[in-house]
Amino acid sequence: MTSEQHPIGSGFGPASTVGEVLDGADLTGKLAIVTGGYSGVGIEDVRGLSAAGATVVVPARRVDEAKKALDGVERVEIGELDLADLVSVRAFTDRFLDGGREIDILINCAGVMAAPESRVGPGWEFQFAVNHLGHFALTNRLWPALSAGDGARVIAFSSRGHKFSDIRWDDLGFAGGYDKWQAYAFSLNPGGIRTNLQRHVSHEDQVQLGWIDRDGNHLIEWKSPEAGAATAAWAATSGHLRGMGGVYLEDNEVAEIVDPGAPDAMKSGLHPYAADPASAARLWDISAELTGVNAFE
Repeated sequence: MTSEQHPIGSGFGPASTVGEVLDGADLTGKLAIVTGGYSGVGIEDVRGLSAAGATVVVPARRVDEAKKALDGVERVEIGELDLADLVSVRAFTDRFLDGGREIDILINCAGVMAAPESRVGPGWEFQFAVNHLGHFALTNRLWPALSAGDGARVIAFSSRGHKFSDIRWDDLGFAGGYDKWQAYAFSLNPGGIRTNLQRHVSHEDQVQLGWIDRDGNHLIEWKSPEAGAATAAWAATSGHLRGMGGVYLEDNEVAEIVDPGAPDAMKSGLHPYAADPASAARLWDISAELTGVNAFE
């Protein structure tokens, strides 16, 4: 189901934290999966969901690092998963489905940004493979567990990067010339948060983007990881969103569609092409063909 793209009065804002969004929530008996749940905003969502009583499965490419980061967090299970490798995705999902458990919440948080050009699998561009195709395959393969329960929610992290470009249908793999930011645009907007997601962004890039000045002083207001993780927690649990689907969220609210030509269009909101159902269907079909996975066939 696709819902209209307009604010609904959540009662929260940009500075709201995971703890505030989940205050009073009882997730006892619920099961969540959070990719990227051992660093950055992902670990804050894991902590918040666990504190509210949920069991949280954290797929991890670096299992030892995940175990260390999540030491002491209750009801956390860690499983091996490399989103850039469809064999690994299949192995993880097979192991999970063999357990016969239902999934109440799937938060696809793991991602890379502005990475140097590299290819994985059958030659897929790395960012497209990890941020989109890996999560596409994961979600489709987990569909039996998602659909078995009552009202499971799937939350996909995106970013303001969608404003850089519509989908480049004629060259999804950037065979005609790689641009790290255009490639990232293929991948709920958590806002600007200082995490290891920016590890590939050089000092010069940050100056050009207006994040910092030449001396390294911050020029924009960054969210804390706790605030950056809040929108995913709100998406996963809010009663306001019951029965809705297919909407783009930011700052714990449904975002407005904005005119790309407006002076402040890059600051917030959703560009119209990113809400085009025909484009969504086209991308789904392409993703299913590339991965060989489609839960609805």
